[in-house]
Amino acid sequence: MFKGNKKSLPVRYCKTCNEPMSWRKKWEKCWDEVMYCSERCRRHRTAQQNDNV
Repeated sequence: MFKGNKKSLPVRYCKTCNEPMSWRKKWEKCWDEVMYCSERCRRHRTAQQNDNV
């Protein structure tokens, strides 16, 4: 998929911080499931949801 041109990589926005995150080889098999840019954002999102309950 990646041929050296980073502009052609898919981009998705983190659900917590709304920062753009581009496709990574690490996420090749689970790109459709990726919602957060980092573990920190994932944990922060979980904490926010627990506060609202």
